[in-house]
Amino acid sequence: MGGSGRTTSVLFVCLGNICRSPLAHVVFAHKVQERGLGDRIRVDSCGTGSWHVGGGADPGSVAVAARHGLDLSAHRARQLRRDDPDRFEWIVCMDRSNQRNTARDTGRPDLATLLLRDHDPRGGGDVPDPYAQGRGAFSTVYDIVERSTERLLDAVVAGLDP
Repeated sequence: MGGSGRTTSVLFVCLGNICRSPLAHVVFAHKVQERGLGDRIRVDSCGTGSWHVGGGADPGSVAVAARHGLDLSAHRARQLRRDDPDRFEWIVCMDRSNQRNTARDTGRPDLATLLLRDHDPRGGGDVPDPYAQGRGAFSTVYDIVERSTERLLDAVVAGLDP
């Protein structure tokens, strides 16, 4: 696939940018590369809160990613910026609270965002926050992210020119 044509960008949003959104970022970016679309789809992640800015991903996310051959060691948390809606065509939130906070923090109450689980073949809803919930919670989040990002990528690709 790859080659010339329109490009697009996808931003994953959670609360602190250390658990769910970095995991979605790395899984989605891996799928983008597997499909040969790295030159057409830019991927990033952020959090609505500032607590972890500059820090690495949660050890639970790092571990579950590593078990699936993915590397989160270079991740550094960042906070949502007011201009992110101008820089990203797809803003994908992990839960409804993230959606509300994204609209509020960007000063755009009518901002169109998606929930990641809007693309979950097992049903919609929130991606549960695994922070301080133990190893099993991170595996659950990984499974949700894995299956949801596959369908999300199909939707993103459908919007690209051939």
